Amino acid sequence: MAVPYESTGRIRQKQRTRDALLEAARSLLESGHTPTVEQSADAAGISRTTAYRYFPSQRHLLLAAMPTIDRPSLLDQDAPDDVHARLDLVIAEQTEILRRWEPQLRAALRLSLDQEPQTPRDARPVLRQGRAIEWIEDALAPLAESHPHIDRRRLAVAIRAGCGIEAWVWMVDIAAVSRTEAATLMRESAQALLAAALARHGEPSRSRR
Repeated sequence: MAVPYESTGRIRQKQRTRDALLEAARSLLESGHTPTVEQSADAAGISRTTAYRYFPSQRHLLLAAMPTIDRPSLLDQDAPDDVHARLDLVIAEQTEILRRWEPQLRAALRLSLDQEPQTPRDARPVLRQGRAIEWIEDALAPLAESHPHIDRRRLAVAIRAGCGIEAWVWMVDIAAVSRTEAATLMRESAQALLAAALARHGEPSRSRR
């Protein structure tokens, strides 16, 4: 098995070089550019030949520049039991992630659109692995007892479809709504889907802002 270039020799110095390249790439992303390896190298003051030893392609560079959000849940240990409140907390945190990491998420979306359909899950960009569905399922966990006939996975997928970077880009770029309004619409849409699912199983819908 090949050993990564930065894992041999002067490891600390190589780590600093790698970090500088990633910092440059993230800065370019935040300024609205999708950086190439060459552009990141130039911005970091590192030779292009050296940069390619760390990142052999733009895709490798952008994948490494993605933020790692490995939280199994967006809820705290003292999260409420009410499913409406839990879902609202999760969607609020998810929209905050969209705000905080929007340039990187847009880049991840572009990578996702460019990849082959059969790309293995573990080879996808970090933020394109379905993690948000798991966060939403966690919010819906109380339904296992209160409404066991509701397919929580299916409901989570439906909610995720309206509160990810894809919907965010459409609302901000195409519908021309503000980011604050986009976040509000996502939370309202999630609650509407939850209310509709509950209504189908005997609980009256309720409106929540």
